[in-house]
Amino acid sequence: MTPVRVIAILLIVAGIAGLAFGSFSYTKETHQAEIGPLELSVEEKETVNVPVWAGVAAILIGGGLLVVGARKA
Repeated sequence: MTPVRVIAILLIVAGIAGLAFGSFSYTKETHQAEIGPLELSVEEKETVNVPVWAGVAAILIGGGLLVVGARKA
């Protein structure tokens, strides 16, 4: 399996996942204050929205790479 095919398949899978889920979230820990042995920290939940056009573009580019990779082989 060539590297172009692997990248194409990863793009297609990422595009499908982006369309299926639409967003993902993660927790970011920030340290606000350290006073001697006392440490105060805050966890912030961040959400990233994946645009529909990005998912569709990833699928189309991955499909294009599969077609071009098949023609060269």
